[in-house]
Amino acid sequence: MSETGHQPPPTSAVPGSAIADRGAEPPIQLTAWSQNARTARRRRRAMTVAGAVAGALTLTAVALPTPYIVESPGPTFNTIGEFDGQPVITVDGAPTYPTEGNLDLTTVYVDGPPTGWTTFLDVMTSWVDPAQSLIPKELLYPSGTTSEQVNAENSEAMTTSQNWAVAAALENLGIEYRQRLFVSDFTAESLAEDVLQPQDQLVSANGGEVTGLEGLKNQLNQSGGAPVELGIVRDGEELSVDVPVFEGPEGDWLMGVFLDSDFEFPVEVSITLENVGGPSAGMMFALGIIDEMTPGAMAGGEHIAGTGTIDPDGTVGEIGGIVQKVTGASASEADYFLAPEGNCAELIGHVPDDIEVYAVGTLDDARSVVEAVGSGATPTAPTCG
Repeated sequence: MSETGHQPPPTSAVPGSAIADRGAEPPIQLTAWSQNARTARRRRRAMTVAGAVAGALTLTAVALPTPYIVESPGPTFNTIGEFDGQPVITVDGAPTYPTEGNLDLTTVYVDGPPTGWTTFLDVMTSWVDPAQSLIPKELLYPSGTTSEQVNAENSEAMTTSQNWAVAAALENLGIEYRQRLFVSDFTAESLAEDVLQPQDQLVSANGGEVTGLEGLKNQLNQSGGAPVELGIVRDGEELSVDVPVFEGPEGDWLMGVFLDSDFEFPVEVSITLENVGGPSAGMMFALGIIDEMTPGAMAGGEHIAGTGTIDPDGTVGEIGGIVQKVTGASASEADYFLAPEGNCAELIGHVPDDIEVYAVGTLDDARSVVEAVGSGATPTAPTCG
């Protein structure tokens, strides 16, 4: 075939083909453009894949669980009102009286391990929300703690707080009850471990019947540092032992014994409240019981909220999540809040403008504030925040 009749190879030929050697400009330009286009497409695909991978990694990082616990304001419950159509507090075996207003217990939502999880997004949100607190898990729970253990402990603490609330309310009202005390453990300073055993029931001290913790404390203090003769029941057998005491940091005489207790009450008090755990509702339960068992509406129709643990002797103890609880009370439109005096410092700069917070150290203090507010008077208790 003559050279003039020769057909050029296809334009997809690579450089070095006959077309390239012949210097045919359009095919060379077309071939170069094709290569650049393919390179650009590859780069776009690579950028698209890289972007998708980066996005997936970001989403994964945001969604992965973190070792932090986030506390935020929870709902409130009126202890002299109803829950799911039933009275929160029911008293049988004693006269009860109509109530009016709110004596709200406050709660905190707790999100995070070991009962759940928090994500990096949750953590970021808590940083910018003053009503939320961020706490490393290790500060609240020992390593290895399970969700089942936490739930069981919260349930047990709630049951104990309810019993102690009944005891504190009856003590406040001057109604006698019986408290049985049992040895559970010993402090490091205790000298009693040689004569007492866990599960021993304490029935007398220096000849006087032990009917409660306060009576036992009185007997120990009257000892003046001499060993205390305790009557105990061990495995059904009545025994008498002499227990050494030592002086505590506040001048009280102590045995260095941790005690469990159960109660025999002259009235039956039922508390209906689900999905709330822990001991911090004790003071508000006690106030609700007192209001139910005293003539007149103690709260006087006012909206009062609060928090605090309670001991049978009426001591109000500190709690966690105080800022979240005051914030939750404000959101529920409470006008007054009762806070343990030991939590006051945490509230500086964190009290909403529409709520007044009073510090209380005992159930007597708390009742005085409620009665003052209910009667339209100004409470004499110090304020927080």
